[in-house]
Amino acid sequence: MNTFELKNVTFSYSPDVPIFKGLDLTFDSRTTAIVGQNGAGKTTLVKLMKGLLKPSKGTLLIDGESIADQTAAQLAKRVGLVFQNPNDQIFKTNVLEEVMFGPLNIGFTHAEAEKGAREALQKVDLESKVKDNPYDLSLSERKLIALASILAMDTEMLIFDEPTMGQDFAGKEKIKMIIEELKADGKLVLCILHDMDFAAEVFERTIVLNQGEVILDGQTRDVFSEKMILEEAYLEQPYVTQIAQALGYDDSFIQESELVTFLNKKK
Repeated sequence: MNTFELKNVTFSYSPDVPIFKGLDLTFDSRTTAIVGQNGAGKTTLVKLMKGLLKPSKGTLLIDGESIADQTAAQLAKRVGLVFQNPNDQIFKTNVLEEVMFGPLNIGFTHAEAEKGAREALQKVDLESKVKDNPYDLSLSERKLIALASILAMDTEMLIFDEPTMGQDFAGKEKIKMIIEELKADGKLVLCILHDMDFAAEVFERTIVLNQGEVILDGQTRDVFSEKMILEEAYLEQPYVTQIAQALGYDDSFIQESELVTFLNKKK
């Protein structure tokens, strides 16, 4: 089973402003959403996990083994990260070459890389765009290209930074399906999100970060029932939960289908 542990991790960009002070977290097979306002430490956390930043204290372990001596390039074979802004990730002038770059960079043969790239593009419904310049496509399509480029690398752990940004309903459904497939394949999947509704619908576990501290961590349904603690982090409950409460129901609804089923039974 894939696990990623952070033990007593301390990190700061400047000595007098610590981001994390003795952070302890363990990620496992549960799909996990990491939520919090800007500045909560979400992106810093995943950059530490990806090896793009190094902690000043503490230990990071994959499957029980320290990764302290591993570079970001070495970790690329195990941990895939989709950036929030696809323009920070995309640099090729051809979609297929862009998606093949990651696999080639971690040792895939050309044939393996092309096969993986085409399969990944099919998953995001962009196989017809293989010859296009990514910058001729929309923001939502570039996000999906960046996602495909990580899927093609077939890493054991995947981290998505705001994957639903710029996506319509169809795009979100694609991402939801991909996360479910990755879970079924035994991958470890984490997502940084501002979209509470998507977090509630898709993820088994939710972690709330506030000013570098974990203030909630547990089953998603339980986390989103903690209205007052969420408000401390300037977060709202999912809209379905808010609607149910406005209708006078105390039950914890986090998905639209749950509320619709409940209301139909009340008729």
